[in-house]
Amino acid sequence: MSKTELVKPERTREISRVLETPAAEPRISRQHHLNRLEFETDPDDVHTDFENGVRDFLVVDARKRENFEEAHVPGAISLHHRTISAETTRNLSRDKLLVVYCWGPGCNAATKAAVKLSELGFHVKEMIGGIEYWSKDGFALEGTKAKQFSDKQQ
Repeated sequence: MSKTELVKPERTREISRVLETPAAEPRISRQHHLNRLEFETDPDDVHTDFENGVRDFLVVDARKRENFEEAHVPGAISLHHRTISAETTRNLSRDKLLVVYCWGPGCNAATKAAVKLSELGFHVKEMIGGIEYWSKDGFALEGTKAKQFSDKQQ
């Protein structure tokens, strides 16, 4: 290279954080997402079923009892994840799907409840988003502080 030629600096290409791991093949991707739906539902699906009169599942609030009393999904039962046992679930039907929830994405009480309930022989799905996204979707809550909780989420 002569002294008169301009030296072009090497361009360093920014590595894509999205593309650095290749996406799965469509067949594998479909199966993965289908598998997730076996374990999860969301507030809109639960609410829509309620609106349509579908009651073939029981909604379970896995938070502490005092949180449940303040605000909960209508029709839900309180079953704090730390109290789940054969004794505390003896009156629940194993023929009904249990849909568990907790506060929201930053809370894993519903996941812990799902593990324990599954170990006891129940069919379980987790309502992703929890009570936070139930409320953000504009769905009514029950409880002593339901209105205040809903107002905070809007």
